[in-house]
Amino acid sequence: MVKESELFDRWKSLQVCKWEMNLTESNKFKSALSRCCNAPSFLFTTQKNTPLGTKLRYEVDTSGIFNINTEIFNIFPKEMPYYRSQFKKCAVVGNGGILKDGKCGKEIDSADFVFRCNLPPISEKYVEDVGTKTDVVTINPSIITERFSKLEKWRRPFYEVLQGYENASLLLPAFYNTRNTDVSIRVKYVLDDFESQQSVYYFHPQYLINVSRFWLMQGVHAKRISSGLILVTAALELVHYYDNVKPRPGFHAMPSEIFNFIHMHSKGILRVHTGTCC
Repeated sequence: MVKESELFDRWKSLQVCKWEMNLTESNKFKSALSRCCNAPSFLFTTQKNTPLGTKLRYEVDTSGIFNINTEIFNIFPKEMPYYRSQFKKCAVVGNGGILKDGKCGKEIDSADFVFRCNLPPISEKYVEDVGTKTDVVTINPSIITERFSKLEKWRRPFYEVLQGYENASLLLPAFYNTRNTDVSIRVKYVLDDFESQQSVYYFHPQYLINVSRFWLMQGVHAKRISSGLILVTAALELVHYYDNVKPRPGFHAMPSEIFNFIHMHSKGILRVHTGTCC
């Protein structure tokens, strides 16, 4: 085991070296992800991969079954969005303080596709550091529960927060456990009530299970891998990846995730960037 401080020292030293993509290693890694996870087909729950009448098994509450009825089936996209697109550069942007004063906003916004995690602030105050472009933003249902009373009371405050992301699609783990389902589905109803054009997507639980198994084999032992690592994994299959990540103690095995980021960076599979962009 390596201490977190030592991991960051290794990470920092890697920034001195010029990074170059290694197509051989990248394709080898993407091939492994394709065999285990297949994001182009299973990242989101769709009508194609989850037909009407499916008894969908939850990611964590494996004894729980969600029956896909007509109402729920109709809110799924017909097939996986984006999988036909070819992006040369993707940004997966965390929401940690490590981004402050980095002045990476222009570089992030120059990416062809931008993922953000869990409704981070992208107001005028932070534009220079984090940019404004967002194609997909994840939302942890706990945010909706704690900040917006499960959307059971006033819904406009939640809707107004989403306006900062303009036309970005929303991505939620509705089928992580049984507690997440109602509040995640409610997000779609709220946007429909306000006649919003933003799309709402839900992680496919089997994809999340497969991704967790994949990283377990790489030494990431955690109750659950972080949203950032999930998005990195998806991006590695769908697009090229550029990342800013802040580790968090507790629920996730962040040192193990950091170690794997360093490993992939050094092999030219993805580029990790934690410093300034000026």
